[in-house]
Amino acid sequence: MSRAEMAALGWDACDVILVTGDAYIDHPSFGMALVGRLLEAHGLRVGIISQPDWTSAEPFRALGRPRLFFGITAGNMDSLVNRYTSDRKIRSEDAYTPDAAAGRRPDRAVTVYAQRAREAFPDATVVIGSIEASLRRIAHYDYWSDKVRRSVLADSKADLLLFGNAERALVALAQRLAAGEAIGEIRDLRGTAFMVRADWLPGDAWQEIDSLALDRPGRVDPHPDPYAMEPAAAAPATADGAQPVRIVSRSARLSERRAQRAHTVVRLPSYEEVSADPVLYAHASRVFHLESNPGNARALRQAHGEGAGRRDVWINPPPVPLSTPEMDFVYGLPYARAPHPSYGGARIPAWDMIKFSINIMRGCFGGCTFCSITEHEGRIIQSRSEASILREIEDIRDKMPDFRGHITDLGGPTANMYRMACKDPQIESSCRRLSCVYPGICENLGTDHAPLISLYRKARAIPGVKRVTVGSGLRYDLAVRSPEYVKELVTHHVSGLLKIAPEHTESGPLSKMMKPGIGTYEKFRELFDKYSKEAGKKQHLVPYFIAAHPGTTDEDMVNLALWLKKNGFRPDQVQTFLPTPMALATTMYHSRRNPLKKVSADSENVETARAGRSRKLHKALLRWHDPENWPLIREALQAMGRRDLIGNRPDQLVPWQQPVAQAGQAGARAPGGRRTAPGKPAGGKAGRSCAASKGAAARRRA
Repeated sequence: MSRAEMAALGWDACDVILVTGDAYIDHPSFGMALVGRLLEAHGLRVGIISQPDWTSAEPFRALGRPRLFFGITAGNMDSLVNRYTSDRKIRSEDAYTPDAAAGRRPDRAVTVYAQRAREAFPDATVVIGSIEASLRRIAHYDYWSDKVRRSVLADSKADLLLFGNAERALVALAQRLAAGEAIGEIRDLRGTAFMVRADWLPGDAWQEIDSLALDRPGRVDPHPDPYAMEPAAAAPATADGAQPVRIVSRSARLSERRAQRAHTVVRLPSYEEVSADPVLYAHASRVFHLESNPGNARALRQAHGEGAGRRDVWINPPPVPLSTPEMDFVYGLPYARAPHPSYGGARIPAWDMIKFSINIMRGCFGGCTFCSITEHEGRIIQSRSEASILREIEDIRDKMPDFRGHITDLGGPTANMYRMACKDPQIESSCRRLSCVYPGICENLGTDHAPLISLYRKARAIPGVKRVTVGSGLRYDLAVRSPEYVKELVTHHVSGLLKIAPEHTESGPLSKMMKPGIGTYEKFRELFDKYSKEAGKKQHLVPYFIAAHPGTTDEDMVNLALWLKKNGFRPDQVQTFLPTPMALATTMYHSRRNPLKKVSADSENVETARAGRSRKLHKALLRWHDPENWPLIREALQAMGRRDLIGNRPDQLVPWQQPVAQAGQAGARAPGGRRTAPGKPAGGKAGRSCAASKGAAARRRA
């Protein structure tokens, strides 16, 4: 991180310099540590510039010019999600900064850092990546400016963008650059995007097709096979009228189809078109998500600019998921498992949260539309081996002096998808479903929890480990299929409270989220209560809900509030929907169209709470118990013709009268309700990437 450290190592220059918006913590939950150790393992000298002053180029010259490239990232979180709440208010803390100091990174950090790196060394190669770059690789709706913005490639002027889990592409890129290959010639790496001429194609065998001719919108649950050949045209008849017989095996047809798709690029509507037409934006979003399976995805391109200045963003197919041995290699590198010594004793909240947690897998096949995991890590689960995970627990025990025997999480984006996969690799490679569990769990999905149960048992049996808890959220619709798993979890791995995310109770918003109905949650709750009682433990579920999600009406939120009151839930920290770039729910928010179905000018209109007052009402209904929200709720109920819900009966939502004195009401107990913990903020962090796991999972994500 400094010239002095370079001198101590005997380096005259770095091969790669990584720039990050986070404090540098050498732990595999932090992207820069993972990437840096990976490059180091392949013989490269890696420098890290952490949270540089972006107001000038001088901090970007601190380690000199990199021999191969600058690697630019905003950090583990999107810089705008990190800085602003869902109400666009500035957060007072940054969990990834020493002493939680705010203001240590710029808005749109990837773009700013890339521009400063180019200013510092105009001839250096600049490569961008991480979640912020991944989610902005095409033209995208930007909630913070309320407009469609260009690809981050066009704004940052970077040479290459790496998206998704980019370890394999990163190593290949470094090796090819080290061998003397020019960055402008490296155009065949999966999981990369770059700018090209409007007429550029990789070779003569390639063809371009228009997305408008491709999209066959409809239900998302069938399994169309994109490799199935169309009936062949009849061969020309011979002189005597006989038809020659052509027999083509299925494997040959599949091989031919794959070869054709591998040399096809789909042209999306241009940036200018999707900016001007919300319907085209929704169409482009739908096509983008349908072309996201590494087994059958085609390259995409999208024009930016008009006339002589027009350029295309070219996006290669997503990276092939890492194998278990590759995952083990990445997580088995010699991490110091500590913040850089230059921070002294400063507290870094994100580090405090995950220092004793372990990431056991990546990816999520849930497909929740408000979630960015799919766009970044993909739907195919990538799992570490049991031996690798157990070794990491032993490393924590042996190398971290403040470890007291509690592993705080064995999880990932979703805690209970470990080693789950499609039963048939061929079906997996051809499937175009947006979710493996919606509208129901796919019959081809393996949902065996036995490997996870085995892992739990072996983890808690390690000498020196007193307790192993699960901090990530889990899919309760999968869990109810394995009562044995629920029993194991509840008996041994819950620390009194378990986060769970039904998100809503009403079918309208749930259908736009691609989440199961509340009945599935009730089944899980029954199992949870049963096994907690059997274990002699008093434990509770903490349900998470989203306010103002696309497809949610005022009536939906009233019904949710009534359900919360009936079940005795008094949420303190509630969440208003935050539209993150490229998510399908963000498309609904911006376009008011549903990209899960046919997209056209007269297709389904998605009701969305966009105005400040509507969003405030939806959030207030989640906190129905707070007297400060009662005037707004009363006014809304009267406007809806629901005066019957105003009063003091248990089946009514809010009373007619305000308390005489509201001071100190936060800790009051309402009849039949649970105590609201005093002193907690009413509007906790927004912008979870996925259901209930995103406090810890977003921070673990590389």
